[in-house]
Amino acid sequence: MPYSNEKSSGSDGQLSDSDSSRLSESMACSMSDSESPRDSFTSDSSSKHASPVSSPPKAVTFDEIMSTARNMSNMVLAHEIVTNQNFHLEHVDLPKNSLEGKVKQIVHKAFWDCLEAELKEDPPQYEHAIKLFDEIKEILLSFLTPGTNRLRTQICEVLDVDLIRQQAEHNAVDIPKMGGYIINIMSKLCAPIRDEDVKKLKASGDIVQMLRDVFRVLDLMKMDMVNYTIQNIRPQLQRQLADYERIKFQEIIEKTPDALIQTTEWIKESIKDAIEAKSHGNAGGANGVSTDNLSPTLVLNSGYLKLLQMDYHSAIPETLITDDVRVQEIKFKLLQVKIIACVCLITQNAMGSYCTNEFTEKVKEITSILIQGINSTTFNLKEALSALSVKICTEMNNSLTERGLTPLSTEAQSVLLGQIDSIIEKDHPIYSLIEKRTYEYLSTFLCVPYPYKRVPMTPGGLTSVRVELELIACHYANIVHFNKQVYGPFYANIFRKLLFSEATEQKAETVAQ
Repeated sequence: MPYSNEKSSGSDGQLSDSDSSRLSESMACSMSDSESPRDSFTSDSSSKHASPVSSPPKAVTFDEIMSTARNMSNMVLAHEIVTNQNFHLEHVDLPKNSLEGKVKQIVHKAFWDCLEAELKEDPPQYEHAIKLFDEIKEILLSFLTPGTNRLRTQICEVLDVDLIRQQAEHNAVDIPKMGGYIINIMSKLCAPIRDEDVKKLKASGDIVQMLRDVFRVLDLMKMDMVNYTIQNIRPQLQRQLADYERIKFQEIIEKTPDALIQTTEWIKESIKDAIEAKSHGNAGGANGVSTDNLSPTLVLNSGYLKLLQMDYHSAIPETLITDDVRVQEIKFKLLQVKIIACVCLITQNAMGSYCTNEFTEKVKEITSILIQGINSTTFNLKEALSALSVKICTEMNNSLTERGLTPLSTEAQSVLLGQIDSIIEKDHPIYSLIEKRTYEYLSTFLCVPYPYKRVPMTPGGLTSVRVELELIACHYANIVHFNKQVYGPFYANIFRKLLFSEATEQKAETVAQ
């Protein structure tokens, strides 16, 4: 599995060292800060598949648009199957009050009413029944594996449409008997989870209802077969996913002009931020900073961290579309961890040496419960923090009283309530400190060689959420590592264009001066 919510303990299901080195070669982003990106990007040693070709802008046909959509859909599906171990398909019934649900209900009722009317005629008509048996036969055959030739032949003989039609001409069709045969075959082919559903099917009584029930269970069995297939292809996809996604994305690039607009802007912003950061730390000012001094690896890592700090949902880089949901989830988890760390730190400062590890754990648990659902659009964080501050203050006084200590003074309680209430406000000193150290930790984690044989030390103030922060950092680092492996060649191409363009502009300005 390319990445998961847990820390990697080995190479099983993870990207290997060779994969990591291949990324370094193709992307040319594994250089140190002292190396020049110009030298790396002009190198001819990169492999053929690591040099994506961008087609010039051209008119896009409808067929090309549909082909691009299919490529994107296939790529997202394959990515989801591999990265989400719980991924499976479920049978979804349309809401009865929806337009689609009403249309489906009307059409199905019309069909079954027509079948019932035909069977009640004298003599009975079997045209709709024959169509149903033919469809059932095809569904049953689709469940068979290549080696079950004997059962395949038997099903074809019993549900032979031509034979059933001849029997219908002589009014000799025994529908209950064929229904019993179908149910018997279903019991042999169904997954164990469907045993009870098949047992409830009746081969006698209301024929129409029996056939409706058969189709309902067959729909469930089809979904079971799809999920079984997904489980079987997952290991193969894991081995080939990086190459598959890169190839599919290259096809999208070739058919869709300007398919990397958001990605280019994202990298351009990261380069700009890196130049500004260097200029602030450079005593000589901005004139002492050039693009030759930038490390593409660090610039790209900075861009990944910025995704967790800003709202990119409406304009997420195209190369991260397959992980959009996961990035959003990590953002909310990170926000939760930062708030928990802040509340714990505020509590520890208020109680001083009287704050025990047990009480800190209790504060963590209370905070986690009260800010649960923070990712919901209807969640009111300000109200939650207000309720949390009152709860923490009460628990703190109870803890002090139980140990025979003096409860917090009115003034101290007021300060505590205010600090927790205002955590999300701009420039909150404790939150700003926690946020700064959190992103420094994540930045350090992204630089740890893969696979992770060690993890960075947790900064001060974050020890109360060390485990949670480690899991988030590991999960995000896995996403970043795999994203670099897939899209490294495309990033290298963008860096090459942006850095060379920047260098040309700087040279022109120097000549003009």
